[in-house]
Amino acid sequence: MLSTILAQAEPTVTYLNDGVDFGDVILALVKVVLTFAILMVSVMLMVWLERKAISRLQNRIGPNVAGPFGLLQTLADGIKLFFKEDIIPTNADRYMFQLAPYLALVPAFLSFSIIPIAGNFSGGHDGSSTIGGRTFLWQVSDPPVGVLLFLAMSTIAVYGIMLAGWSSGSKYPLLASVRASAQAISYEAALGLSLAAVLLVSRSLSTHDIVVGQASSVVNWNLVSTGVIPFIVFIIAGTAELNRPPFDFVEAEQELVGGFHTEYSSIRFALFFLAEYMNTVTMGALIVTLFFGGPAPLVDGWVIGPLGAFNGFLWFFAKTFVFLFMFVWIRGTLPRLRYDQLMNLGWKVLIPISLGWLLLLAGIRSAQAGVYGWTDDPNVDTAIFIIVGLAVISVGYAVLRAAITNARADRLTEAGLKSVPMQQTLTPVSQEDHH
Repeated sequence: MLSTILAQAEPTVTYLNDGVDFGDVILALVKVVLTFAILMVSVMLMVWLERKAISRLQNRIGPNVAGPFGLLQTLADGIKLFFKEDIIPTNADRYMFQLAPYLALVPAFLSFSIIPIAGNFSGGHDGSSTIGGRTFLWQVSDPPVGVLLFLAMSTIAVYGIMLAGWSSGSKYPLLASVRASAQAISYEAALGLSLAAVLLVSRSLSTHDIVVGQASSVVNWNLVSTGVIPFIVFIIAGTAELNRPPFDFVEAEQELVGGFHTEYSSIRFALFFLAEYMNTVTMGALIVTLFFGGPAPLVDGWVIGPLGAFNGFLWFFAKTFVFLFMFVWIRGTLPRLRYDQLMNLGWKVLIPISLGWLLLLAGIRSAQAGVYGWTDDPNVDTAIFIIVGLAVISVGYAVLRAAITNARADRLTEAGLKSVPMQQTLTPVSQEDHH
């Protein structure tokens, strides 16, 4: 049906100067609706997966009443929230209070719109398909600066949390929003540096081009090309950006009642809940796109012929599921960090590591291109640079650790405290001392 409509669309009727016609508009609308439907279903299944998996980890049953295996429990909860009373506090800024949930929700969808979710990337194909004489990609949009769009949307999403806390007219949501801004700033830098390593290897900001560059073999994955370190940094920083355990300080119920959405109810609370899980699905999909070849198969040719572009969707779903389950596993396993540990991890560990590794990768690329000219063989130049670079990184790490240790000792001295080695704190108390 879609191919018939597109074929019958008059190609000479243009709406824009670059020749966009009615068929292009229909195709764009279909992709938007299809992507939104896939994302909404993914969110519903993600909530079910989290509740079911954590219940099994904790020796519980989990949802098992609404629908088979409890699959419709998320839908039931959404309907319940939709019909609850919508309360706006007296001291709230009404306009900002109502706007904040949408500022959190819209960037989540826009981030997902740049991700290729299907397509045939096997056998030298570029993942495009043709319907009704029109060639298109299986993503809503492929802007030349797609990765930068993701970073921009992740930054805008923080405004939703900030405005929700500030406009509520309550101290606990305000404290949560301040935490959110500090946490986002701390981990955006590490996230951006790990992304820069991928861009350095891929030589493109387009998510489609990044996937094409990784197709045909696992060896071509950016996980291998970047040396694993950027992937590890991206996973940790991405989890912190999502405000998920063990970095869920903006919703720390022991300290902040409910966090930035304490004063929200009904559908507005559901929008924040929806945005959180949309961002989780998007982050898992982005990890697959940047480091694991996106919809491309593990081995070139591992596709089922009749399925065509749907092969890519199956591979994309399988890879993404692994990381979504990883997020659930982390939530059910690790306790929440202290806030000072969160800041230390971001500023003193992730940023130095990702920056040093980025400089090392850039130097290796230059050595492989024969820029340095130390010897007649670029491979020898590369080996020399790797040895020297790792030595410099090791020395820099040692200097940084010494500076951090000395700074901590100085702070304790100024406060009149004494730093106690860990071994002394673990010394058992004898029976005589106890009495």
